[in-house]
Amino acid sequence: MNPRPPLPPFTEESAIKKVQAAEDAWNSRDPERVSLAYTPDTEWRNRDVFLNGRAEVVEFLKKKWEREQDYRLKKTLWAFTGNRIAVRFEYEWHDAAGQWWRSHGNENWEFDENGYMARRYASINDQPIREEERKLRWERA
Repeated sequence: MNPRPPLPPFTEESAIKKVQAAEDAWNSRDPERVSLAYTPDTEWRNRDVFLNGRAEVVEFLKKKWEREQDYRLKKTLWAFTGNRIAVRFEYEWHDAAGQWWRSHGNENWEFDENGYMARRYASINDQPIREEERKLRWERA
């Protein structure tokens, strides 16, 4: 696989770039695009769901974005060292009934030497909100 910069070991600047690239990809809501940032055998924990490999990631994301409509995400660098990055995030979405939610939490990422994410562990909490309480309101591309 071709290198996917920025590569570890991370500096503050390169970690911020990696976080922004992830945010941009996830906001595309394109499961295939998102999956390409991960190793073919990537290992995930997302809430209580455990995934292995890109194919499982793609299927998971397809279902996620069918359920989580009008999804908008913001990620913030929390910490970094060597080949690991920790982020805080929040995203907003509504369900099929029109109820808005703010989901927030933390992710721990571990990268291989080529800059692909080998492990992603996410802890997420969901909070119902009113539409007027939304903070993430930019136009989608």
